[in-house]
Parts: sequence; C-alpha cells; structure tokens
Amino acid sequence: MGTHRRPRQRATGGSRARTAATITLAGAATATGLGGTGHADPQPTAAQVRAKVDKLYQEAEMATEKYNGAKEKADAAERRLEELRDEAARKEDRLNSARQALGSVAAAQYRSGGLDPALQLALSSDPDRYLDGAAFVERAGSRQQAEVGRVRKELREIERLRGAARVEVSSLTSRRAELKRHRETVTGKLESARRLLSRLTAEERADVGDRTSRSAPGPRESLSASAQAPNSRAAAAVAYAYQKLGSPYVWGATGPNAFDCSGLTQAAYRAAGISLPRTTYAQIDAGRRVPRSQLQPGDLVFFYSGISHVGLYVGNGQMIHAPNPSAPVRVAPIDEMPFAGATRVV
Repeated sequence: MGTHRRPRQRATGGSRARTAATITLAGAATATGLGGTGHADPQPTAAQVRAKVDKLYQEAEMATEKYNGAKEKADAAERRLEELRDEAARKEDRLNSARQALGSVAAAQYRSGGLDPALQLALSSDPDRYLDGAAFVERAGSRQQAEVGRVRKELREIERLRGAARVEVSSLTSRRAELKRHRETVTGKLESARRLLSRLTAEERADVGDRTSRSAPGPRESLSASAQAPNSRAAAAVAYAYQKLGSPYVWGATGPNAFDCSGLTQAAYRAAGISLPRTTYAQIDAGRRVPRSQLQPGDLVFFYSGISHVGLYVGNGQMIHAPNPSAPVRVAPIDEMPFAGATRVV
C-alpha cells in the first residue's frame, strides 16, 4: 500500500506543480498578449476629442455664467457694505457733536454749583437779573433734553447700521465662497479641455477652434448690418461688436479688450447707452422676446436649454459672439448651436 501511495503522491504533486506552472505561464502570456490591446484605453479620434472639448467648453460656460451672477451679487453686497459704513461714520460724527454739546451743558451746571434756585434768588443782589438768568437756564435745560434725545436716536441708528453691516459681511463671505467654487469649476473644465487638445496635432487643434469660423467681414458688411438694425441704439451695439472681432475670449471679462459671451453683449449695449444685466439668464429677460423668424440686427440670440450662451445677431442668419477659449470674437451662423430664444433690447 505504501509503495502504491508514494508514486501516486509524487505523480499527483508533479501534476499539480505542472498545472500551476502551466496556469502561471498561460496567465503571463495572456497578460503580455493583452497588455497593449484589451486593457489599454483606445486613443480617441480627433472627432471624439472635439466632441469632448465642446462639451467641456459648454460646461465651463455654464459655470462662467454662474460665476458672473455670483460676482454681480458680491459686488452689490460690497457696495452696500461700503455705503453702510459711510453712513455709520457720518452718524458717529453727529453723535460726537451731540455728546460735546451735552458735555458743555454739564460743565456749565457744575460751575453754577448746583444751588437750589430759591436759594440763588434769595442770595442774588439783583433779583431781576437772576430771573433773566433763570429763564436762560430753563432754556438750556430744554436744549439739554433735546441733545439727550438726539444722542439716543443716533445710538439707535448706529446700532441698526452695524447690524445691517454684519448681515452684508455674512452675505459677502458667502458670495465669495460661491465665487471660489465656480472659479474652480471653470478652471478645471478648461484645464481638462487643454489636456485633451494637447493630444491633437496643430492642424487638428486649429480645426477645433476654426471649423465654423469665416473670414472677417469688410466695412460694407458692417455698415449693412447696422443699417438694417431697427433703431440707432441697436445699430450702435452692432457696430461695437464688429469693432471687437478678433478680441480674445477670457471668461469673466467684459472688455474692452477681452470678453466672455455675455460680457461682449453687455459691452456692446453699454456702448449704445443701455445697461444690460451681467448674465445670459438675466439678459434674456432684458427686453421683448422675438421669434427666430423675425430676428433683426441687434437682437440677442441665446443657446442651449440652460441659456448658457449668447450672441449678437447681425443679419443673414449670422451673429457675432465670443465662443470659447479656443476661438476669438467672431462671426458665426446661429445654427452652430441649439437655439433657445431671442430678445430685442430696444
């Protein structure tokens, strides 16, 4: 029995060892064979990179508009805080003046010795003169009461202003934190787009930025678009946009040398004497909605379901807009993005 078991154990052990070795070698061969194909991420095509970059730019632009809105609110909170501080300082000056007046009355009372009026009358060598003086003191007392009332009022006002300032400081702190979050989102999206673009050749990168661009229009085209505008202010906005062709896209910028999309339209109408809100989702409500079939030069045209992009319509199905960091301010067809609506400002 023992002689039979030993060979069987050796045979079994040898078989297991050979099997393990075979599996190990097969696994190594499999790992080697699949290392460069099955387990590696396929290199994206130029078209796929373009699609991803476009999506990142759109997401960055949505975050940019949120940043612009938060910045507008933060700036307003900062202005209110400064106004409150100025008003509090003015009231503190008035409070100090009232306190000085009270101090003068108190000092006069102290110098008079605080004698009982009847005793002062009895000791006076000139009662008529004393009575005149007593009337003066009575009037001074009325003035003192008025000064006390003024001091109390100023103290209440200063405390109210300080409370309001504390609310604005809290609001400003919250807005700044919101700004930081949106800024990080924007820069993160743009950095991801930059890394994707770095995989492309120079020719492919140029295609991402310029595939829908066209040559800069001449002066005749600019004058024609302005002439077709419904009024002089719309014409002035169109003329401004033409002047800014070729300016770089910089998120958060409102000119005069760089713009994001809503910054360009805001600057164009500012040049025409009209104040627009800062963000796309506020600008769409800054005028009268018009259907796409009735667009005229100077109308604002909006894109995407979240109203995250805006351009200035210049006629013939074209707009001037600030697209994204890969392309400067340029003329482009309004068909290049999903149309969301249009507004006539004036």
